[in-house]
Amino acid sequence: MAISNIGVGSGLPLDQLLADLRKNSEAPLTVIQNKQTVANARLSAYGVLKSSVEAVQKAAEALGKASTYGAVKVASNSTDTLTVTGSDKAIAGQYNVEITELAKAQSLVALGREDRTSNIGNGGVITFTLEDGTTAKLDLSGKDTSLDAIVAAINADPSLGVNATLINDGSDSPHRLMLTASTTGTDASITSISVDGNADLENLLGYDAADPSAHTLEQKTEALNAKLTINGIEITSQTNTVTDAVEGLTLTLNKKTSTDPVLVSATRDPSVATKAVTDFVNAYNNMNTNIRQLTSYNADDGQASVLTGDSVSRNIQSQMRSILDFSLPGTAVGTLAGLGITTNPASGALTVDNTKLEAALKANPSEVIAFFAGEDGLSARLKKTTESILNTEQGIISTAQSGAKRQVDDLKTQLASAEARIDSQMEVYRKQFLALDKIVTQMNATSNYLTQQLEMLSANATKKN
Repeated sequence: MAISNIGVGSGLPLDQLLADLRKNSEAPLTVIQNKQTVANARLSAYGVLKSSVEAVQKAAEALGKASTYGAVKVASNSTDTLTVTGSDKAIAGQYNVEITELAKAQSLVALGREDRTSNIGNGGVITFTLEDGTTAKLDLSGKDTSLDAIVAAINADPSLGVNATLINDGSDSPHRLMLTASTTGTDASITSISVDGNADLENLLGYDAADPSAHTLEQKTEALNAKLTINGIEITSQTNTVTDAVEGLTLTLNKKTSTDPVLVSATRDPSVATKAVTDFVNAYNNMNTNIRQLTSYNADDGQASVLTGDSVSRNIQSQMRSILDFSLPGTAVGTLAGLGITTNPASGALTVDNTKLEAALKANPSEVIAFFAGEDGLSARLKKTTESILNTEQGIISTAQSGAKRQVDDLKTQLASAEARIDSQMEVYRKQFLALDKIVTQMNATSNYLTQQLEMLSANATKKN
């Protein structure tokens, strides 16, 4: 509310007086604003706690996966010839691979035509039959039957199992339709093509693998299966990507072997497990650091942190620390310390001895898996605890956040109400000051008038004397 220009007529400092009154009236607002700052800080701090626990939960999930401990590292000593990838089902071992044949896709080529845009007969239904018994039809009834249109129609329908393109051989009838099986291997090869309702198109595209000389469509590339041996065992594959020969390994064949076989190795890869453990330790330490910072108290200057004395933080810290005391009786591993993971008694932070951890993974892999990923292992216990803490309806963090949010909203309402009361009171003062200013201004004008009249009377009396 504007307060300037009050008191100009009267000469009284009413605008300053009104500003001072507002300043004194707004002093109690500082108390509410300070409470708002604290409440918002608590709400933010609970958000930090929640994120920290979620990070621990996510890291614990990785610890609970059996694949984390069964990971293998795969390699090929001749990647130009063969590449290999592995899944979590791969088993450590070495394999000598000889490749005697690569899989190829069949290709058929039609006789050349002078024009690629003119129709070849009218309509017709083309039927494609593949070696695996698959049959598919392409209906061209009422449609363009030129070479360009046929290529577009075939390529637009992947269910046919055939791809089409045009080859220009430079002759007087240069445009030749080439059909290629969509995938490699004999099962995907074309055994017959027939056209119903269009004799001209039948003459161009008709094909029967059992009697190829009966038609003009010519096979240029024979469909072949990949052939290889793995440690002397003969393997046949429809494609050059062999996925089911060795469990957990995918072999991609690039070319035939010449003299020596390709050596494919699969060795245990402890780095996946050590990374999972390290990620968990880092997530736990981050949570522990956040709790310590949010609840710390400086005895020297009496300065408290935003969650000093907060029961929610202490509860989370207590629950997490109790889980770390978990032990697996009757095993060489036993505890976290047996795996090289120790706790700093002063700070509560965890430290990992990777050498000791990798030794345990090598010497007692089944016990390590049981400790971390067992039905009642560390991961399962952490999952149960973190789910309880993070429960959106009854979890301690959610409950604390709801309380802090209500306090923030209440303080916002209090502040708005207090500001409204002050504005209302200031408006009353402003109107009173305006009235006062008007009265004093009028009194000053009357005073000035009377003074002027008296001065005139005094002057007239002096002249008469």
